[in-house]
Amino acid sequence: MEYDIETEPLETLHCDCLIVGVYQNQQLSASASSVNHSTQGLINKILSRGDISGKNGETVLINAVPDSAIERILLVGLGENKPLSSKNFRKALLAAINSLKKTQIKSVVCCLADCEVIAGDGQWKIRQIIEVFNDAVYQFTTFKSDKETDFKVEKISITLPEAELGFASAGLAQGKAIAEGISMAKLLGDLPGNICTPTYLAEKAFELGAKYPSLDISVLEESDMEKLGMGALLSVSRGSRQPAKLITLDYRGGEKNSKPIVLIGKGLTFDAGGISLKQAPGMDEMKYDMCGGATVLGVLQAAAQMQLPLNIIGLIPSSENMPDGDANKPGDILISMSGKTIEVLNTDAEGRLLLCDTLTYAERFNPDVVIDMATLTGACLVALGRVASGLLGNNDALCNDLIAASQISNDSLWRLPLWEEYQEQLKSNFADLANVGGKDAGTITAACFLSQFAENFHWAHLDIAGTAWRTGLTKGATGRPVPLLSQYLINRAYG
Repeated sequence: MEYDIETEPLETLHCDCLIVGVYQNQQLSASASSVNHSTQGLINKILSRGDISGKNGETVLINAVPDSAIERILLVGLGENKPLSSKNFRKALLAAINSLKKTQIKSVVCCLADCEVIAGDGQWKIRQIIEVFNDAVYQFTTFKSDKETDFKVEKISITLPEAELGFASAGLAQGKAIAEGISMAKLLGDLPGNICTPTYLAEKAFELGAKYPSLDISVLEESDMEKLGMGALLSVSRGSRQPAKLITLDYRGGEKNSKPIVLIGKGLTFDAGGISLKQAPGMDEMKYDMCGGATVLGVLQAAAQMQLPLNIIGLIPSSENMPDGDANKPGDILISMSGKTIEVLNTDAEGRLLLCDTLTYAERFNPDVVIDMATLTGACLVALGRVASGLLGNNDALCNDLIAASQISNDSLWRLPLWEEYQEQLKSNFADLANVGGKDAGTITAACFLSQFAENFHWAHLDIAGTAWRTGLTKGATGRPVPLLSQYLINRAYG
């Protein structure tokens, strides 16, 4: 999809479709008023018929515009004539792009950035338009014989009020970078486990490194991890024929001696549960257990594309978790890279075994902060549904910064407690700690486990088990939390 900023007067535009907003009680946005005037009151005529009341998310497509180079006009309801909430703005955007499904429209001019949004400037509005539109038109057709998609749209131009044009170039660059990062994470997530293996993820990282000179890529093989004593991480891959990889993406955009931000993404390319085998229904969705790793790749691509003045390290521990004669068994005791011993009570609690050694490995980068993201616990889906990702951490300032970024990006977070009392559930009679803490507070005890390997730096954990993909008829990866982490990095760079 091609995006640009349109500055030509609306009455002289040439396009397949112009998108303008209308409010309730037949009130027009500035762009709708301008187009209404240049089309001899066409929009007022449509409103007077009652085909659209102006409620948020309503749409009407005007298929014929007499004596105009604009082929069609899409009216989008914005609700009451007052500043919109960020969620209602995105709701209107989604309704707009979805209205163009199954049409032959190729070029679109979107004027919805002229409406006021609470705490949303021109730069933010441009980004949201690009992110929402790009997300909506994404369709996974890689393995379909028929590559035809629901959308023919090739170009979207965005108009801004003249007073906000100064924001345009930054908003456009950020929006395109974040949207492309989301698309990468979605594509990797949607790929099947027989294609997207740990080796495949490593190859994708090297492709990014070849494209962006600011990115250096390196990969630890199993022999390298064995020398480092990564007994927890390596235990997960024992049941798989696919070798584990620890992928490092080193982005150097900041000052040479500036401490890096370390992002760690769980890259389990398929999770059968190991010996603690999962039930068959829904197991196909365990290809999405690498969405944390896909997020790291998407965010690092966005950072490199935006040329953020930061140093960022991306770490992706990648493996499969399969049942085999050499796989982890319940009751096994592992020695982690930190030296702490772990009793495996459930082989399906494998993500924390990948992450704990990677957290220890992260210390060598002398990080400013460490943020991990993982499709870690079904308990998070029970607690928060598919709306918010879970947030836990050992540093209030870091957690508050992430929450602030989530509010700007509309990529929601909810913080859960990380109290000492929960650590009691991880006690083991035979090792330093167990890898599960029982049926209660599963999301919290998983984070408690990780916290024991993050004691030497400021750390936050994002449990994205409920938000990384959709299920049912709309099954597919969401690309979250690429928007959240991209916003966090933008705030760190320019805040």
